[in-house]
Amino acid sequence: MRGVRLLAIGGSLALASLGSAPPAMAGQVAQPQAQRFAAAPCALQQTGSPASEMTTPPWPQEKLNFIDAWNRTRGRGVKVAVLDSGVDGSHPQLRGRVKAYDATNSGTPQDCLGHGTRVAGIIAAEDLRRNNIAFVGVAPEATIISIKTAVTGRGDDPRFVANGIRRATDLGAKIINLSSQSPNFEDLKAAVEYAQRKDVLIIAAAGNLEDKNQTAQKAYPANYDGVMSVGGTNPDGTLADFTNSETHVTITGPGKDIISTWPRGAYFNESGTSFAAPYVAGTAALVRAYHPKLTAAQVKDRIERTADGGTVKGTGAGLVNPLRAVTAVLGTGGTGATGGVPAQPAVRQVSIDRPQEVDHFGRGLALSMAGGALIVAIAVGVAGAVVPMSRRRNGAARSTEPTPR
Repeated sequence: MRGVRLLAIGGSLALASLGSAPPAMAGQVAQPQAQRFAAAPCALQQTGSPASEMTTPPWPQEKLNFIDAWNRTRGRGVKVAVLDSGVDGSHPQLRGRVKAYDATNSGTPQDCLGHGTRVAGIIAAEDLRRNNIAFVGVAPEATIISIKTAVTGRGDDPRFVANGIRRATDLGAKIINLSSQSPNFEDLKAAVEYAQRKDVLIIAAAGNLEDKNQTAQKAYPANYDGVMSVGGTNPDGTLADFTNSETHVTITGPGKDIISTWPRGAYFNESGTSFAAPYVAGTAALVRAYHPKLTAAQVKDRIERTADGGTVKGTGAGLVNPLRAVTAVLGTGGTGATGGVPAQPAVRQVSIDRPQEVDHFGRGLALSMAGGALIVAIAVGVAGAVVPMSRRRNGAARSTEPTPR
């Protein structure tokens, strides 16, 4: 199967009849599950690569160059919620910075699919280059709130995601990453709006098309207003053919051949918009840490306005640019503070991309001075040529006069 299969969160609310226990009441704050449940090993279908093979930086690190932003911020103090299959918090690059919760009533917050661990690693894997591990997360000092919302990877109760959004919000998350897709339904939309009212930025995968003949459908929550919907790109910057362009795409991130953390200290390479979204979520963590007074809507606006411009359908504002998102000097225009809806259009572009304004007065003065200098130079040159010639002529005239006797 080409591309990673997104966590397909059902087709309708009727999926609750699949035998899943009813989820917690909306808005209820989950309690940490890491100590409640025994850490029984998950039966992972695939094994990852060992850390000894992670000696070369993955292409997204070189393409996005987010490490250059670390002398300003590494995302410290920002809580990023990963609503997914769980996160293996024992991974060496995630250890000590993951708080795990279960919204599925599965009996464990562990990641038995590997999907959530990969997403979390892209966002916040610790810098272990000193140990010859080249892979790093975008915001390595951010805190991950893992809320398990998927058990099987497909056909799960769609209410898990809605409840997970509310839980993440109540737990203090400032950014929520949703590398999953669902049809539009009322509870999900209400949960998204609840989080937006609490100044939470939601970043969601635009969705994958696993077959070129597949009819594209809008994916949610990516297609809701104010949500940053993320498409995937290839290493050469082109839009990946698995990206669902039927969903409104806000921005793109690397999505093809993405290496990230995998349960039990391993690493895994796979493709999909699932892994493009966390590159944007990590960037948002850097921005929220460095610009703590910005609202979620303003962070979204900043990331869009500093992207490397999109050119075709499905690319939105373009490829996320973490360094520029952190450091760019922007005007006072942009989005408002509620719901992700623009209060007014942006009135200025990124200053570092604008050409210097022409100083007409200074240029005229310089031209005048240059012209005057040229005239003087010509006059001096002419004088230098005429005076010796005149002297030669006068000398010749005197030599023809009779010598006095």
